[in-house]
Amino acid sequence: MKRIAIGLFILASGVMQVIAQNPETFKNGVIVSAHPEASRVGVEILKKGGNAVDAAVAVELALAVVYPNAGNIGGGGFMIYRGKDGRVDALDYREKAPSQARENMYWSGDGQAITELSMKGALASGVPGTVDGMVKAHAKYGSLPWSDLVQPAIELAEKGFSITEKQADEFTKNHQVFLKYNTKETAITSKTKWVAGDVFIQGELANTLKRIQEKGRAGFYEGETAELIVAEMKRGNGMMSLEDLKNYQAVWRTPIIGQYKGLKVISMPPPSSGGIALISLFQSVEKYPLKKWGFQAEKTVQVMVEAERRVYADRAEHLGDPDFYQVPVSQLVNKDYNVGRMETMSFDKATKSSDIKAGEIAAKESEETTHYCVVDQWGNAVSATTTLNDSYGSKVVVGGAGFLLNNEMDDFSVKPGTPNMYGLVGGKANSIQPNKRMLSSMTPTILENNGKLYMVVGTPGGSTIITSVFQTILNVVEFGMNMQQAVAAPRFHHQWLPDRIDFEPLAIDQKVKEELAKKEYLLQERKPYGRVEGVLVLPNGEYQAGADPRGDDIAKGY
Repeated sequence: MKRIAIGLFILASGVMQVIAQNPETFKNGVIVSAHPEASRVGVEILKKGGNAVDAAVAVELALAVVYPNAGNIGGGGFMIYRGKDGRVDALDYREKAPSQARENMYWSGDGQAITELSMKGALASGVPGTVDGMVKAHAKYGSLPWSDLVQPAIELAEKGFSITEKQADEFTKNHQVFLKYNTKETAITSKTKWVAGDVFIQGELANTLKRIQEKGRAGFYEGETAELIVAEMKRGNGMMSLEDLKNYQAVWRTPIIGQYKGLKVISMPPPSSGGIALISLFQSVEKYPLKKWGFQAEKTVQVMVEAERRVYADRAEHLGDPDFYQVPVSQLVNKDYNVGRMETMSFDKATKSSDIKAGEIAAKESEETTHYCVVDQWGNAVSATTTLNDSYGSKVVVGGAGFLLNNEMDDFSVKPGTPNMYGLVGGKANSIQPNKRMLSSMTPTILENNGKLYMVVGTPGGSTIITSVFQTILNVVEFGMNMQQAVAAPRFHHQWLPDRIDFEPLAIDQKVKEELAKKEYLLQERKPYGRVEGVLVLPNGEYQAGADPRGDDIAKGY
């Protein structure tokens, strides 16, 4: 099917709308991902009779080949699953700190945070979780043989694929930084200038994938691949050990579940902050007439910003790895609590973030992540977000193994009160400890309507992930957009600190910006962010797909 062209225009009322002619719909199954080849692989698995988890595993591994700036086997992520019978599950395959990690590992002698060390090089890497996560997902819900799901990724790595214009620009732009952090030539540095259509072959990665195909998790966490990872650690002053790799385990967790105007919202629990924050945002704004006010009208923006300000303040104080910290989940998603937090807002004047602290509790990621959505012919659904953290992670390619390592250690509070690469501030709940998972903003989400599958949605975007998912859902539920319009619509974001509204070009009408400025809101235009993927189930049972036009994202189905 042809890609849908997205157009933007300004109505006479001054409110921006998005038009998409005839958004794509599919009867039997759909994949929406960040790369055409990954979406193609997923549809092929569905056509072979594979279910949503089979396709998700194949897409995840294919993204590790065709989308190396975020797709990965050297990183981790989160997956929300909903079965055709309504069963829901949450898989945490987030990276963990190495066993030698310590709270002050990125501090200077005088106690200052050296954030460069947590962002680039081998010391920035947590223990990867992707491979173990995919093995566990397949073991619990998969139907096709494991070998069949890994084979497409092997073929893409071994035979190569034609890179897109965006990828060519990124490979070329990052050439020098890859040379700086790698002692050996990598597949990406094999050329100094890449152009669209160049065939990208990754022989070492193909061999790594073959070991995973043959031996499952042992093909990555033990033996040759593990030894290559540890050798890379020694070259780059990293901390990961053979024992760290062997001991890593992805974890099945209970999803966070909430409501918004009759819709059931199913999202990721800690160590992701996404689910708690998303449901808190919905509870904070539910009583306001957003539909009446309109898409990104002045009052709509104010209410959403003030809700985001308060929720992100709570995120900084109260959220971390639940295996290490008692996260007060029930109180943070208590509707009375979140409604009460909004009582201090005024439509006359902006609340100052300096006046907003985390709520009183009785007891105590570049934006280059990637997301994919899968729905199969039976109605099983997967919403998964996976990442290396920054674009191309730590910039370190494991010598002899051909894959990039993450720089997820920067998602810890490197030092309480010190912002990470996304400007997020954290406290003791997210401090570095051995074998601890770092806090995330990833928000893979599935919605139900009257007990039936309604929407599958998620996005990359670092600290903007939560607000992008929040706005996309509101675009459909409150403002009547179809799925393609909803993911394409321009977005704005507030995260408590820094105290400003970041907005994409055309996201907020000029008159609205002027009125907000009078109320002492600080606004800052920024480049487009996030790449939201979504699937909406129509009343006739067909799947309406939305692929974000900000990237090479594409929906495929049949």
